[in-house]
Amino acid sequence: MLVADFDLTEPRTFHRRDLSEHWRRQRAERPVFWHPARGTGSQAGKGAFCDTGFWVVTRYDDVVDLYRAGDAVTSENGNVLDTLLSGGDSASRKMLAVTDGARHRTIRKKLVRSFTPRALAELTERIRNRTVAVVDEALTAADGDSIDVATRIADRLPIEAICDLMDVPAADRPQLLSWNKAALSADEADTEAFESLIARQEILYYFAELCERRRRSPGLDVVSALAQVEVDGVPLAEDELALNCYSLILGGDESSRMSAITGIRAFADHPEQWQTLRAAPSVDRGIEEILRWSTPSMHFARTAVRPIRVGSEVIEPGQIITLWNSSADFDETVFAEPDVFDVTRHPNPHLAFGHGQHFCLGAFLARTELRALFGELRRRVSRIELAGEPKRVYSNFLFGYSSLPVRFSR
Repeated sequence: MLVADFDLTEPRTFHRRDLSEHWRRQRAERPVFWHPARGTGSQAGKGAFCDTGFWVVTRYDDVVDLYRAGDAVTSENGNVLDTLLSGGDSASRKMLAVTDGARHRTIRKKLVRSFTPRALAELTERIRNRTVAVVDEALTAADGDSIDVATRIADRLPIEAICDLMDVPAADRPQLLSWNKAALSADEADTEAFESLIARQEILYYFAELCERRRRSPGLDVVSALAQVEVDGVPLAEDELALNCYSLILGGDESSRMSAITGIRAFADHPEQWQTLRAAPSVDRGIEEILRWSTPSMHFARTAVRPIRVGSEVIEPGQIITLWNSSADFDETVFAEPDVFDVTRHPNPHLAFGHGQHFCLGAFLARTELRALFGELRRRVSRIELAGEPKRVYSNFLFGYSSLPVRFSR
């Protein structure tokens, strides 16, 4: 079967099925195809009827070309499938991820200063120290028994790092983590769509209040930096501030958390690679392979602005295009033996952070978090074994696990 035989709007398609072989055949036989209107796709449960079709792009080179396509495509209608199929993104031209052109460049230029290695130097040290403490606590609690690394380790690291950067009060962080988990995915297939909607609204309400406080009394955090941004001499509106904080907290937590859990799963499945990483002079190449292997954002989406040729197909203005990173990152024309988890892989031009003008602002932060975690684990742990059934998140956008029981050997 090809991926074209499945409903990509439906989370069940991804929940208990490995699509890697289907993607491989799709790339070889029909790399660009039209997905007809069907199903009831939703990232976290039951959603609106899918009454429009969309293009699916599977090869690495085609995906990269579309990320670079400039004014031939737009993100402003929405950048994920569910939003586009629901009629478009209400955050268009308000949230950086769904803003293009000069406005996007102006806001991004101001924000990127908060994400440079120099700006993050102090936070990097805090991440290292927190990671040592969390891993030590997890190993002590386990004492040779199994632990769920999703809740014991991964839930406690990326959320703290992005909240440090945003100077979110410590008491509020557990609730934000809970909302984050519900916003883009679900733990169970029977989760109602309104739970995801409520979580997203709660995050926006929270940051609307925080932004108001930071405007009155700015600090050195990224929320305060956002509150000082002006475009053509006009400050960002209150809803723009809240929406961009929403994007930062989700992006800063979800992707790194999913990559961390999937990476630990990969080493449990490939113990020889754990020994290779332990013997390597640094974890850097291993981190890039973890990012490629996990590719937590399975797709991003665009809308064609003018006719554009992709492979043998011509995409017409107004049509939705989905760019499947989860296929492109296993394209055998770019990655030698892509279905082999190889921590020495180099070069490794994966698309886990996207590509082009919307390349993830937090890429350095995510790499720093993963480097700290796997650096500490390789110092303390000789072997990683699965100790129970991993539990996948329920989503057509996010790849990862909500539960991963493992046993660490010191």
